Amino acid sequence: MRYDAHDALTAPARPSAHPLRLGAGVVLVVLFYLPMAFAYAGVAPALLGYDAPAALIGGRTPLAVLILLFEFTFLIVALGMVLRLMHQRGLASLIGPAGTAARQFLRCTRYLLPLYLLLTVMPMPPEYQLSANLSPGTWVLWLPLALACVLIQCGAEEMVFRGYLQSQLAARFRSPVIWIGLPSALFGLFHYDPLLAGPNAWALILWAGLFGVAAADLTARTGTLGPALALHFTNNVFAILVTAPAGNLDGIALYTFPLALYEQGLAWYVMPIEILFTLCAWLTARIALRR
Repeated sequence: MRYDAHDALTAPARPSAHPLRLGAGVVLVVLFYLPMAFAYAGVAPALLGYDAPAALIGGRTPLAVLILLFEFTFLIVALGMVLRLMHQRGLASLIGPAGTAARQFLRCTRYLLPLYLLLTVMPMPPEYQLSANLSPGTWVLWLPLALACVLIQCGAEEMVFRGYLQSQLAARFRSPVIWIGLPSALFGLFHYDPLLAGPNAWALILWAGLFGVAAADLTARTGTLGPALALHFTNNVFAILVTAPAGNLDGIALYTFPLALYEQGLAWYVMPIEILFTLCAWLTARIALRR
């Protein structure tokens, strides 16, 4: 079976695979995470001397982006607490064999980087031309912290959706339609943002759901989170740190481009491109893993 390797992640989940236990675990993750996130949001900006709430929420400065991304640390903490309390397992069991996961992450990242660089330098319509945002020197100074924070954000989401939800469901149900489909659908809903995208919010859900399917498939094929994390990390590095849509989490990007996500009909133009590129990225990761 093409998903035999997935047993490395599902085996630790089997002793506590009852759906009610999983449902209770999901609720507890939210209940544990929210107080920590609210406390952090109330204290961290003030400690760092950040007194511009609007710019913070929109991620309009480098520090604002780092503050927003670092908040995902508390999602990892909450997940770790729930794993111990409800499933008697640790965070490492969501990742798979550490050495294998690290090698697969690095290999996939090495193959994905040229693909995303190619997308960045491809000619774009005049209305989507890139504009310089940060000076290269300033960007390089922020880059180490920014990469670490993007890794935290991607790692938190991968551990929740492809690690926790996928492994617990796969330990209970045999059909990939359930243990790939349900976490991917929830991952799509996690990206629902009507304030940002307006009538195109459905497109964000669809794209994120399809991205989730690609990441879930890589996880099941390899038995580690390494390839899925590489796909997610590379995507977000380019979407946040290299070229970001102007006005939306663009504070630490090297370049920005005009993209009004709420523009009527935009989804029908952007979605085919995003879906095709996600497919190309998934295939690239598959090729990397076969080398």
